[in-house]
Amino acid sequence: MAGIILLSGGLDSAVALALHLESHKLDLALTFDYGQRSGKQEIRAARLLAAYYGIAHKVIFLPFLAEQTRTALVSRDKDLPVLAESDLDDIQGQALVSAAGVWVPNRNGLFINIAAVYAENLEQPASIITGFNSEEAATFPDNSVDFISAINQSLKYSARQIITVESPTAKLTKADIVREGLRLGIPWDYIWSCYSDQSQLCGECESCRRFRRALGLNGQDNLADKIFKNMWQNKETLK
Repeated sequence: MAGIILLSGGLDSAVALALHLESHKLDLALTFDYGQRSGKQEIRAARLLAAYYGIAHKVIFLPFLAEQTRTALVSRDKDLPVLAESDLDDIQGQALVSAAGVWVPNRNGLFINIAAVYAENLEQPASIITGFNSEEAATFPDNSVDFISAINQSLKYSARQIITVESPTAKLTKADIVREGLRLGIPWDYIWSCYSDQSQLCGECESCRRFRRALGLNGQDNLADKIFKNMWQNKETLK
């Protein structure tokens, strides 16, 4: 069976990649540049990960999505939401506000349907692998198991080949995902899980807060310090 992964270069997609490769192959990694602040860092991280695992990699540019996104993930005239670790589980309050502040219209639905075009041309049944998680599914419904089920129903009608969306991380918390990443020995210094466009992870956005908390829950404070303070200082910039 063929496989395509949506690879942002973040924690979830990196671990989803490694989990899938335990028993299946991947033919292609797709990374999307839609004008997001962290686009350059995401592309660099995804290229490093794809090269590490020996997977072909393609970047797809979606300038129209930048034009249609009004939130701080793309709009640099707006401040990125800053979330305290104590608010991460406040899914009816601050975590919901944070999610709204970085929402991108139909992002995952669009990415999956673009990946399905590539999957049909593989001329065999294919899996589209995504890095979803149960934590963010509470405020980002397009990260959820229900969303996977719904879009798989849609693909039965929109594709001639058998194409299914799978996420080996969808039922896992961030702490679970870090634990799997540790077991699989993923290259931690390649990961970019931050909304900002700084040279290092900001440590304050929701993505950073969840990543760091998950590392701490696995007793990996030293690794967290390395990732958040040092990871990009000596990295060669990829063009």
